[in-house]
Amino acid sequence: MGIPKTLPSTQDTIAAISTPLGEGGIGIVRLSGPKAIKIADKLFKGKDGIPPSKLSSYTIHYGHIVFQGEVLDEVILSIMRKPKSYTREDIVEINCHSGIVPLRKVLEATLECGARIAEPGEFTKRAFLNGRIDLTQAEAVLDIVKAKTELALKTAVSQLKGEFSRKVRELREEIVEILTLIEAELDFPEEDVEVLRRDELLRRIKKIVAKTIDFIEGSKEGEILREGVLVLLVGKANVGKSTLLNRIVGKERAIVTDIPGTTRDSIEELVNIGGVPVRIVDTAGFKKTENMIDEEAQKRVKEYLKEADLIIFMVDGSSRLTLEDRKIARLIGERRALALINKIDLPQKLSKEEVKTLINNDTEIFEVSALKGERIDSLLHSINKMVLEGKILTGEGQIMANARHRECLKGALKILQRASKALGEGLGEELLAFDLREASALLDKILGEAIDEDILNRIFEKFCIGK
Repeated sequence: MGIPKTLPSTQDTIAAISTPLGEGGIGIVRLSGPKAIKIADKLFKGKDGIPPSKLSSYTIHYGHIVFQGEVLDEVILSIMRKPKSYTREDIVEINCHSGIVPLRKVLEATLECGARIAEPGEFTKRAFLNGRIDLTQAEAVLDIVKAKTELALKTAVSQLKGEFSRKVRELREEIVEILTLIEAELDFPEEDVEVLRRDELLRRIKKIVAKTIDFIEGSKEGEILREGVLVLLVGKANVGKSTLLNRIVGKERAIVTDIPGTTRDSIEELVNIGGVPVRIVDTAGFKKTENMIDEEAQKRVKEYLKEADLIIFMVDGSSRLTLEDRKIARLIGERRALALINKIDLPQKLSKEEVKTLINNDTEIFEVSALKGERIDSLLHSINKMVLEGKILTGEGQIMANARHRECLKGALKILQRASKALGEGLGEELLAFDLREASALLDKILGEAIDEDILNRIFEKFCIGK
């Protein structure tokens, strides 16, 4: 993997506390760089008297950290020599007693001996710059740390192993292979030999276009795993949306009263439903707007409707259908939805058959009492089933693509589609070669083989210090 030329190679030694601050059994101060072991020599006094520079790689040793004659802590020290370490640099990890004071004092001692404080994500950044991992694998480290469910963790680990990178490289290699043949024709025009017939060339480019489209579609699932399935609660005012939200999240997240329109803004909560991260949004109830606040609230509901992965359309089983119910049903249209007849704990005035007249025939209808918690489990089970059986998320082979990856993939797709159209219209190979080089460069950008320093810094600043 090539290191971006705009990024200077760092020769200093970095140090940071790599575990959460607080009281606990163990806290780790990590060092990486050319002086890591020399700094350990100055500070570590082992029981056997052997300095760290004389110790073998991948070994751990008991002793104390001593600085300016003061014993700072009783520790276990481990050494990982380059290049077989996380950063491909010498790494020293000092396992201290976890607590703010001992960790801070040990860290300060390493700084006094020649290290500097690591920037956010700098250990992983060095692993990338030193060629141990590509940029998608580096980003997978953050996905692992922030994984909200087992499925998200499994997918992020797969990406860390290089599964996403492999697919990107396969796509790029197919483009480069065609580009090589085209450039051979352009470089040796006197031979008058057509290396690849135009119909075959068009077929192969269309095949790459189809693969890229599939790639982008698959990346949507990774976005869901990272951010959560967006489930929207919509319905008229006082239908019970806030009560349902509180019931699902298990706490009083939204204010609930008998006064219609209590919820004036959207409230979002993240919950784990059967291993799937779900972002549940309680929206303002639809009613006749009386002021600018009402108008803005309903405008936001309509914006959420465009983005939602699943809509839960709630109606009040204790009353007849209203104009607001019908208006909301029209807004939902053919979008993926579940219908919920709420308040079954009260005398019923509404049937499933009446609700069916408002919605798509495939929409499942549930009868629940959000207030009493009746039949909520069946609703949650259905949401989970829809996700894992492929109606929202397949549960297999997800790609933890982020916004940066998707932007590059969409850019490459646009260029490839343009190239395919141009080829079909009989335009020359020179323009086609230019397009293929541009598409290949965008895939290189995903892997980090051609990326601006500012973009790289923005990626790693999302990491915690010490990772």
